[in-house]
Amino acid sequence: MSSSANRVAVIGGGPAGLIAAEILSAAGRPVTVYERMPSLGRKLLMAGRGGLNLTHSEPLDAFLPRYGAAAERLRPIIEAFGPGDLRAWADGLGQDTFVGSSGRVFPRSLKASPLLRAWLARLSGQGVEMRLRHDWRGWTPSGELLFASPGGEIAAAADATILALGGASWPRLGSTGDWAAILRGRGVAVTPFAPANSGFETAWSPAFAGRFAGQPLKTIAMSFQGRTVRGEAMVARYGLEGGAIYALSAALRAALEAGEPAILEIDLAPNLTRPKLTDRLHKAAPGQSTASLLRKAAGLSPLAANLLRETHGLALPRDPGALARAIKSAPIRLTAPRPLERAISTAGGVTLGDLDERLMLKALPGVYAVGEMLDWEAPTGGYLLQACFATGAWAARSLLKA
Repeated sequence: MSSSANRVAVIGGGPAGLIAAEILSAAGRPVTVYERMPSLGRKLLMAGRGGLNLTHSEPLDAFLPRYGAAAERLRPIIEAFGPGDLRAWADGLGQDTFVGSSGRVFPRSLKASPLLRAWLARLSGQGVEMRLRHDWRGWTPSGELLFASPGGEIAAAADATILALGGASWPRLGSTGDWAAILRGRGVAVTPFAPANSGFETAWSPAFAGRFAGQPLKTIAMSFQGRTVRGEAMVARYGLEGGAIYALSAALRAALEAGEPAILEIDLAPNLTRPKLTDRLHKAAPGQSTASLLRKAAGLSPLAANLLRETHGLALPRDPGALARAIKSAPIRLTAPRPLERAISTAGGVTLGDLDERLMLKALPGVYAVGEMLDWEAPTGGYLLQACFATGAWAARSLLKA
């Protein structure tokens, strides 16, 4: 390793680590990025399969509450590198962005690979060294960074270190959460990991799961503990997944962890009030079968109609008011979140109280932690990547001021 003064080690080659490396190297600091996998940005490339939702266009007063309990701690960090800054950064790489109908922000290519290629070229041009297949194992007794590499264990010195090691979801892409034991051993509090933005399991009947697994529930509203989210969900053999349920996953997970029932209420006709739906059902031509009534008067798809029977029983009420109530509230008892390794992101990580205002670990001077390895969570929709970029940028700028 170079003996250049003020060399910074960035451990983790995802968005949080790479933006930190970019800012530091642009300021003239020598930077080495260490990544355990054979290539950089693997989770970013995975996100690109869905179009690469970089951020969201909503105002910050609506944006910041998406981070729940961590919102106020993240406020100055995201204000310093917000959605507009992230869009300008992507534009600067030749990957101009657009706002979709939902307010989400995407590169026009709807791909991650062109952006990642341009980004890595910029980093290389700024002199950033990349050390792949270097798995961080902590520190040597003398305080050097310790890595397992293809050539065996190696030690490397650094004047400052930025840890950007990710959470514990999608371990095959490099985020295993192994670092938690290392930091706990150094006196850093780490909240246990839990699945965030995950699907949830329920006991479908074999007939329903066999017929409808893999099909989307469109134009629905899901409610839990007084909060309602409109959107879509996907029926899976194990239960439900998709954006609407991801937005409620923190509350659903908390209820299950507390041993409480997690009854998700699904409104299968959210564009109609219950009185309006009752009126439509009442005015429907007499003598129709229930299936025809659900299709023509209530506008339910075959999947929605069968979900109604799955939750309320095969013998649905014929009374218009009772049937409308059933359509507006189809209850599903969820039994467990999907396993951690199948979640889009994770809750848990380094407790925010163990970090100073610079995102430096109080127990480890000169060591910063950023990105998803911190104990915050947010729904999908651009909020995850935004906070990863923002925390990486904040730590890099804080380091430059030190």
